[in-house]
Amino acid sequence: MVVSPVHFKEIETIEELRERLWLLDLLGKYGVRLPCDSSKIRKRAGQLCNLKLGIADAAHVAFAEATSDIFITCDDKLLRKCNKSNVKISVVSPVDFCSKEDLR
Repeated sequence: MVVSPVHFKEIETIEELRERLWLLDLLGKYGVRLPCDSSKIRKRAGQLCNLKLGIADAAHVAFAEATSDIFITCDDKLLRKCNKSNVKISVVSPVDFCSKEDLR
């Protein structure tokens, strides 16, 4: 799993300390940080905001476009918006990803 700075910003907002620590531990164990051009990601996130994605969603998608082949989300609303917009990455639900990859 590619980890973006947005993940950490979102985790900071979680009030429950145990949950924050648990999520940070998961990101530390399973997350990979990849180098990227943050100015290009900010510019692309702005474009995605203009397509009616929220700020955090736009940042996640822009980061994924710059670093990954696929973006997996549980957010059905975001999934629909991405599939209707000019998103340059495949956006799927976890169930669709598992089905596509023949994971059981």
